[in-house]
Amino acid sequence: MTFEVPEHIRPLRDQVYEFITELVEPAEDELHAGDAASRAKLAELQAEAKRRGLWALGHPKDIGGGGLPFLDYVYINEVQGRSEYGQLALGTWTLQDSIMLNLHASPRWREKYLAPMVNGEISPSFAMTEPGIAGSDPTGLQTSAVLDGDEWVINGRKWFTTGAGIAAYTTVMCRTEPDAPAHSAFSMIIVPTDNPGYRLVRDTPVLGMESGHYEVEYDNVRVPAENLLGERGNGFVIAQERLGPGRIFHAMRWLGQAQRAFDLMCNRLTSRVAFGEPLADKQLMQQHVFESYTEIQASRLLTLKAAEAIDRGDQARVEIAAIKVHGARMLHNVIDRAVQVYGAEGITDDTPLSRMYREARFARLYDGPDEVHISTVGRRVLKEYRAGGNWEFGLR
Repeated sequence: MTFEVPEHIRPLRDQVYEFITELVEPAEDELHAGDAASRAKLAELQAEAKRRGLWALGHPKDIGGGGLPFLDYVYINEVQGRSEYGQLALGTWTLQDSIMLNLHASPRWREKYLAPMVNGEISPSFAMTEPGIAGSDPTGLQTSAVLDGDEWVINGRKWFTTGAGIAAYTTVMCRTEPDAPAHSAFSMIIVPTDNPGYRLVRDTPVLGMESGHYEVEYDNVRVPAENLLGERGNGFVIAQERLGPGRIFHAMRWLGQAQRAFDLMCNRLTSRVAFGEPLADKQLMQQHVFESYTEIQASRLLTLKAAEAIDRGDQARVEIAAIKVHGARMLHNVIDRAVQVYGAEGITDDTPLSRMYREARFARLYDGPDEVHISTVGRRVLKEYRAGGNWEFGLR
């Protein structure tokens, strides 16, 4: 594969870049407010994305999306990720949920939710982690669902259910098979958010920002048996199916954020004067450029390598785990250097860096903390050597 943007996807990528940099980034301060005016602004951006033919590009055609092949969409994600609102403005934030619903939901729920979701008329949410339970070990989850006649009865509490405040439904990971082995004990169940017993407890503040990551209580929530996604006990299989490609998309969006921070840093270095000369002439400042350049480039190559493996049907467990850790660390480091170059201004909201920095720290936790992915890489590589083989990088 080529690590440059392929010629056939470059014109579309350029259009997305223009949309993000000229329309979305300038609107961020307004969008941060989370009020009626910001919702109206987001709706305006979404309508413009549809008008330009940039809506839901990665969704399969058969469910109403743009139908971009996986690898092509990876390159789009790289520029879409420059803004935290890129996914919302371009209608791609529902991709994983749309595919999950299409593959595993009953005909009733596909008919009710799928088309409106792809069109941006409703939002989904996904509930897995729980307060007081180690997120690194989801086999300890306690939210339960018991089949009572033709209904599931759900009890428990979830948190970091992103978007629950505006979602039409939540896909909930529940313990349904208490006597089964740990990884076969859980199922996923669709719960409409207007269901009795579904209660928003709070919007959990994250590093001082209320960002729509909700804590939700499930108090004897009753839903029809047909709300089960896939087979009983198949929750972890569906979760992995969802999270694997999702981590690729995260990593490419992080590259977009890193590129933006790199641009801000380099423009600052070439325009700011200190002690009678441009900051760009200071060797320590040049080192910031070097370190960021090498980390971004390394992360980009690792991510594209993982994407290629996924595209050819490989589960790519080692590659995905590696980019999850390396990409999140890279993002933090690059933004941190940009903040340092900006000085005191970099920690104010006069630049986008303050918010980007806080979001970057969160990246080392969601979709699995660093430690879990590091262990996965080490264990799987060493398994090859224990079996008498090796890990020949040039052949992998």
